Amino acid sequence: MDDSKILSDLNVSRETFSSLREFIGLLGEWNKKINLVSRNSLNDVWSRHIDDSAQLWYYLPKNPKRCVDLGSGAGFPGLILALLAKEKNPGLTVILVDANRRKCAFLEDASRVLRVNVEVIPERIENLTPLKADILSARALTSTKELLLYLEKHGKQRCRALFLKGKNIKTELREISNLNDYCIEIFPSYLAGGGSILQVEKRKSRD
Repeated sequence: MDDSKILSDLNVSRETFSSLREFIGLLGEWNKKINLVSRNSLNDVWSRHIDDSAQLWYYLPKNPKRCVDLGSGAGFPGLILALLAKEKNPGLTVILVDANRRKCAFLEDASRVLRVNVEVIPERIENLTPLKADILSARALTSTKELLLYLEKHGKQRCRALFLKGKNIKTELREISNLNDYCIEIFPSYLAGGGSILQVEKRKSRD
């Protein structure tokens, strides 16, 4: 259905919805050539992908300047956050990181359709120099333990990490020995299915 409850709640413009319809068409065309999302999920793209990404906007800190989205793939959530920032926080720079160059070509094309200024980095995360993020985001990328290593490298001291995770998040957290180094909150996804939003911030230094 051509609808987004979260974007409606955020009161985005008609122009934004129009751009998203173009983007969804582009996603469908590219998905025939490279595996961006499952074909079945395209039947419910507004909920499964658009709203799933847009809900992170509720958890952003005040006036962030630099968002780094890891493993951007089809642009979720980073490209959707960039679109929201275009209206609501034009000072936010969004960086999309993905090692797959064909997916990066899609991200470049999609950013043109959405008319957003993003930086696309076609490189493996572990090979990058620190990206100094205010916000670090990822969706279904890797284990929480690995994501925390990325936060240590690429997040500023007060960086807020927002990770879209599945039902097993508490199991993943039990496998991490240094949880006390972080302020961690788990929020239920706005969508059905039992997913979670993991919010992580580094604890302030006691120096």
